[in-house]
Amino acid sequence: MGEGWVVVGVVLRRLVAGSAAIVLVAEAAVLVLVHIVLGRTTHNQSMSIAGMDPDVMSTATYAMGAGIGAFLLLCAVLLAVAAVRDRAPGGFARTVLITAAVTHALLGALSVGLVGWGAFVAMMLILCLLVLTLTLYTGQNGAQNGARGGPGGPAGTPDAGDVHDAPPAPPGPLGELKPTSP
Repeated sequence: MGEGWVVVGVVLRRLVAGSAAIVLVAEAAVLVLVHIVLGRTTHNQSMSIAGMDPDVMSTATYAMGAGIGAFLLLCAVLLAVAAVRDRAPGGFARTVLITAAVTHALLGALSVGLVGWGAFVAMMLILCLLVLTLTLYTGQNGAQNGARGGPGGPAGTPDAGDVHDAPPAPPGPLGELKPTSP
């Protein structure tokens, strides 16, 4: 492939990761605002479910909003760092981003019945951005490893870590089999 395709790949990776970061910041702001409204409503109307203290419920709602917002902002920062550096997220960042993708998939499935198809589409678009970012940078890692001649390098490239499979040993005679139960 030519040099032009490499430039297109770099621009695409950065664009997708940057877009995902921006979308996650917007989602964090919206979810924090929703939790503030829910907490304030619970507090003002002294709502209680099964005799729970309304103050505890409103405080828990605020805390949940702050936690979700912080998690989404962490994901956005990790994506922004990946976009600026044009490097694949590391192990911790990849785990956080996969967790965010799985969470969006589950929330998307729940939102169809609870909120409607619009929320489902929004969740699936964010899921697509997260998965596309992860897969685009996964391809980049393979290309980098191949260029260095490391694991995943071109065929025939010797590597100290190569493992060669030995053929399986032939089974022993039937007399060596032992029963597993008395």
